[in-house]
Amino acid sequence: MQFHPASSNPGSPNVAAFYESASGSWQYVAWCPQTRKAVIIDPVLDFDPAAGATWTYSADEILAYVANENLDVEWVLDTHPHADHFSSANYIKEKLGDAPRQAIGKRVLKVQEIWSDMYADESLQGHPEYWDQLFEPGDSITVGNCNIDITLSTGHTLASVTYTMGDAVFAHDTFMMPDSGTSRCDFPGGSSAEMWETLQAILANPGDSRIFVGHDYCKGGREEACMATVAEHKASNIHVKDGISREEYIETRDTRDATLPLPNRMLYALQVNIRGGRLPEEDAKGRAVLSVPLNRFTSKLAKTFGSEDEKAAAE
Repeated sequence: MQFHPASSNPGSPNVAAFYESASGSWQYVAWCPQTRKAVIIDPVLDFDPAAGATWTYSADEILAYVANENLDVEWVLDTHPHADHFSSANYIKEKLGDAPRQAIGKRVLKVQEIWSDMYADESLQGHPEYWDQLFEPGDSITVGNCNIDITLSTGHTLASVTYTMGDAVFAHDTFMMPDSGTSRCDFPGGSSAEMWETLQAILANPGDSRIFVGHDYCKGGREEACMATVAEHKASNIHVKDGISREEYIETRDTRDATLPLPNRMLYALQVNIRGGRLPEEDAKGRAVLSVPLNRFTSKLAKTFGSEDEKAAAE
């Protein structure tokens, strides 16, 4: 766990960051120092795709921290329907009882439509009831003496939102750490052009604003990190530092994305996350099954393991 204390800026929160190494994901607890009212952002449900097994170590670690620090959690928030890990937002809400509300951006309903087609399961769409609130762009909530502004932040997904709590910007899968640049934009509904606009909107915050990222893959073997300031990104982010144009960014991002394999949890995770972190219901015999769309995506492995004719056609 990493602790980032509130600054002297008005409405600045304390932030505890929890790293889930299997997916490189950051999870956050942010709270008002005066009232200890808190939010949990992007919590992870542990999942082994090889075994098809889930467990709750990461979520339970957060719950234990909240209890030890005597925090009053009012919201459990996801920034978007994640493709690289399962959300534990629903599990955490249930463990904390009736007090916290679970929320995400309203465009998750459009993501339900896209992925109900992918999974050939129309029952996956049209379910706003999985959350207590679906945020519209421009909405805000109050947690103790801290205000949280909700901003639509498309590019990585069409449903992504950023939560700005004082000088803490929970920027999810937009920025990476400066040495790693920015997040991919090639998922259904993604757009590098829209991501550029999202990144510039975040960089319009004051230079000392703290940008908390959604993932870190410890580039070059360094220790995991979750936060850099707006000024630091402007000075050294390899994709969007000062002097890099929109056209250069889009070319760099699209070229990079064309080489990336799908996250190994993606085809499992979306059917859970568009349900607000709920696993498929068990049948009368206690059996639950995840679905995998067949041949809806092109495998990067085809170039390596296909026939010689297939490899030649792909080159």
